[in-house]
Amino acid sequence: MGEKGSDTEIAEALEIAQSASGEREIDLDSEEAQAGAESEPESQDERAAVDPATLKSRKAFARRQWRRRWLAWRYLIVGTLVIALLLGGIWAVYFSTWLQVKGTSVHGAMKMTSAKQVVEFAAVPVGEPLATADLEAVQVRVLNGLPMVRSVNVSREWPDKIRVDVTERTPVAVVSIGGRLRALDETGTVFWDYKKAPRGLPMVNTVTGANSDALREAAAVASALPADLAKTVDHVEVTTVDSISLELRNDKRVVWGSSAQSDTKADVLVALMKAEPDVARYDVSVPGQPVTSKSVD
Repeated sequence: MGEKGSDTEIAEALEIAQSASGEREIDLDSEEAQAGAESEPESQDERAAVDPATLKSRKAFARRQWRRRWLAWRYLIVGTLVIALLLGGIWAVYFSTWLQVKGTSVHGAMKMTSAKQVVEFAAVPVGEPLATADLEAVQVRVLNGLPMVRSVNVSREWPDKIRVDVTERTPVAVVSIGGRLRALDETGTVFWDYKKAPRGLPMVNTVTGANSDALREAAAVASALPADLAKTVDHVEVTTVDSISLELRNDKRVVWGSSAQSDTKADVLVALMKAEPDVARYDVSVPGQPVTSKSVD
């Protein structure tokens, strides 16, 4: 009986101890929970207590970080756009049908040449990229094919045409070559046929034949004559390049000499004809010392 009683007391003591231990754990848990609940308001108060300077510094740092990222992306985006535009431009200019040659536009005051003739001799490369069209070749074809054209300016007329600006030669005299009446410009170039010599243009007669030097000298003299004076000239007589004379329609003669100082000689001749209208011969070969006579010879 004594031992059994002792065992019972021990068991009761263990239960009391376990019960006390459980209550202690519950108390500790409740205290920690209460402590945690009380700490949260303190953390919020701490955040609220941060000074404005620190907040401003943090915001500035965030903005700087954002700017760095944006700059890096911006350069990448701009570079990509530039490359895309370049590639698109190259494709449009050299490979697309948008900027291919589709025709010719002709400009200029033309009396002897037609736009149709210019287009025919220009023979622009229809269907080729306008950017690579050979403009010089177009210019050469027009000049070689149309002798009445003095100069040609060929340019690109975007988006799809080649522009041809034409300047015609201006006749200053008429020369008979092989039974044909030909126009002569100021450079001595023969470029046009006449069925009948036009009024106002002097004829050119050359003793040595229609060689280039004689025609060039005669053209230089004829181009220096004022329009009113040119109308009174029947023909320009070229014996040699240094012996040129004008035969007037009123049977008077002008000794011109070479084509040198032709502009000055023309001015002197006009003045002489006004001062001495009754003489038959004017010599302006030396314009500083003009001579007149009553006879032609």
